Amino acid sequence: MRDENQRAVDLAYRALGQRERTVVELKAYLEGKRVEPEAIDHAVTELTEAGFLDDARFAERFADDKRTLERWGADRIERVLRRRGIPSDLVAAAIGSQDRSDELAAALAVLADRMPEPPVDERGRDRAWRMLVRKGYGPEVAYDAVRAHGSSRAA
Repeated sequence: MRDENQRAVDLAYRALGQRERTVVELKAYLEGKRVEPEAIDHAVTELTEAGFLDDARFAERFADDKRTLERWGADRIERVLRRRGIPSDLVAAAIGSQDRSDELAAALAVLADRMPEPPVDERGRDRAWRMLVRKGYGPEVAYDAVRAHGSSRAA
C-alpha cells in the first residue's frame, strides 16, 4: 500500500506541475491512472496539507483571470467553476468579489471593444445582448449595458 500511496503522490505532483487543478479534477486524473481510492485520498490529503491543492485559491485565481484576460461575466465563471467541482460556497466567494457596477462597467468595455459604433436597430442591439450573455453576463446586466452603450452615442 505504501508504494501505491507514493505512486499516487508522485502522479499528483506531476499533474499539478502541468497546471493547477481542483480537488475533483485531481481525483479524476488519478482515477484515470488507475490509482486505488485509498491512495487517491492519501495524495489529496498530503497535497492539501502542503498547500499545493486549494480549491478556494483556485476559484479566486480562475475568476480573476477570466474577468481580466477574457472578460467573462460572473454567470459564465460560476458555471465553469461548478463544472470543475468547486463547492458552492467557494464559487460564491470567488464571484462575489465583483459588484454589479463593476460587472456593468466590464460589459460596457466589451461592447466598446467589439462594437465601437453602438447598434442603431433592434437586430444590432439583440446581437450585442446575445454576445454579452454568451460571455457570461447576466441578462439584466447585458440589457443595461446595451442600453447604456446606445445612449453614449446620443450623448
